[in-house]
Amino acid sequence: MGSYSEPQLPANIGFIGLGNMGFPMFSNLVSKLPETSTVHFYDVNPESMERGLKESGAVAKLDPCGSSREVAEKSDVLMSMVPEGKHVRAVYLDPENGVLAAKDLSGKILIDSSTIDTATSLEVGEETRKQHPRANFFDAPVSGGTAGAKKGSITFMIGSTKSDPHLPLLKTLMSLMGHNIYTCGGPSLGLTAKFCNNYLSSSITLLNAEMFNFAIKSGMDPRTLQEILKTTTGCNRNAQWANPVPGLSPDAPSSRGYKPGFKIEYVKKDIGLAIAACERVGAKLCVGPTTWNTYVEAGKDPRCAGMDSKVIYRFIGGDEEWQDKFAKDE
Repeated sequence: MGSYSEPQLPANIGFIGLGNMGFPMFSNLVSKLPETSTVHFYDVNPESMERGLKESGAVAKLDPCGSSREVAEKSDVLMSMVPEGKHVRAVYLDPENGVLAAKDLSGKILIDSSTIDTATSLEVGEETRKQHPRANFFDAPVSGGTAGAKKGSITFMIGSTKSDPHLPLLKTLMSLMGHNIYTCGGPSLGLTAKFCNNYLSSSITLLNAEMFNFAIKSGMDPRTLQEILKTTTGCNRNAQWANPVPGLSPDAPSSRGYKPGFKIEYVKKDIGLAIAACERVGAKLCVGPTTWNTYVEAGKDPRCAGMDSKVIYRFIGGDEEWQDKFAKDE
């Protein structure tokens, strides 16, 4: 039980988008809801629909739908998780099959957890208010990657105020898929929080790659540097638990052959969105454009393409066999 009141979830819940993040979120949802609940779901990919029916471990009843509109018409609360802004536009704004094409959304709650540009999110929210004044739209992006989605430990960042009357229900629903749920202040501010996190995370990863590479090339055992950083001003979580250098963080993608994880191509998208959002509000950036360009170039490198973003260490020439040099010092 949380510190807030936990209302009863409605019997009919909708979910749109069963991709890399959406499917494990959907699986957690349908396996934790009671059998008295029905989850109406849709994905443009028929194979994803089939996977949703057969591999989600559902306890709740499942209702495969033929469009986003059908999901909206059957559900009291709806969540979407799709890759980009153009997909969110298709889900919500398509004049025939979109969510907002539904006849009556009065009293319904629409939640988009996609990581998209703030302009599109604000437009969808505005169109929701125009076409369905009694419906409610929230941006609620997540952090934690596919691993967190599978574990049900992702963080939700909701574009709402703390006083929003729908917040208890939102938190009850999201607690089935994640552990940490934050309210960020208003429309599109969930996305703002997400951009800040991913901008920092990707930049810190690149900085760790550079400095650990420098330490190794200078003859320093990187394990020593990692230990020092636990108690000094350069301390950061990534250096300890998600280090881009293979072997320093046993559970990190870098220690598993850079198997994703969070693909390096996704960094291009997310930092690009962060830069665009900063430009929109007039927030000056110094590091971002250089970081973005570095990841873009790394994504073109055949040694790095399709790999986890921590492979940026390989791109800058990092020694992945460093342990051979320092084995005698153990």
